[in-house]
Amino acid sequence: MIFLSVGTQFPFDRLVKAVDDAFDNDLIDEEVFAQIGETSYRPRNFESVPSLDKSLFDKRLKEASGIISHAGVGTIMTALDNERPLLVMPRLKKYGEVVNDHQLAIAKRFEYLGYILAAYQEKDLPENVARLKTFIPRPRENQARIVAARISEFLYRISTSEEQSYQKTIDRAFTKSKNE
Repeated sequence: MIFLSVGTQFPFDRLVKAVDDAFDNDLIDEEVFAQIGETSYRPRNFESVPSLDKSLFDKRLKEASGIISHAGVGTIMTALDNERPLLVMPRLKKYGEVVNDHQLAIAKRFEYLGYILAAYQEKDLPENVARLKTFIPRPRENQARIVAARISEFLYRISTSEEQSYQKTIDRAFTKSKNE
C-alpha cells in the first residue's frame, strides 16, 4: 500500500489529482490510501480521508511500502525515521500553494543527499512512483557532535565579538575621559 499525505495545514489538489490520473493511465498498480486535507476534490481511484490523528497516521505510514507527499520537513523526517521510501512533490508559490518556494529548496536538498525521490511537476510523478518500489533511502547519520561543535563555535564567535566590542567601548570611554 502507498500512503499519500498532503500534510495537515492545506489541501494539495495538484498532487492528489496527479496520483488519481496515474491510476487512470494504469501507471499505479498498488493500493493507495490518502490523507488529503479539507478539499472539494474527491479521488476516483483510491480511499481518502481529510485527516488522521497521529496514531492512525503513524500506523498507515508504517504499513506503507512507500509514501507520496508534499515536501514538508515533518513528513520527510517521519519517513526517514521509519525508513520508508518517500516521493515528494513540492508545493509551489506560482500555484498559490505556499507563500514562497521553501518546499522546492527542501526537496532539492533532500533529493541531492539521497534521502528522497522528487517529482517537480505532475508529469514526473508516474516515473517516480515506479522508482519508489525499489528506492532505498540513504540512511541518516547521527550528526549531533557536528551540530554541537558548530553551535559552540558560533557561541564562541559571538562572545569573542561582544568582548572585543565591549573592550573597544571601554577603551573609547577611557580615552575620552582622559583627554577631557
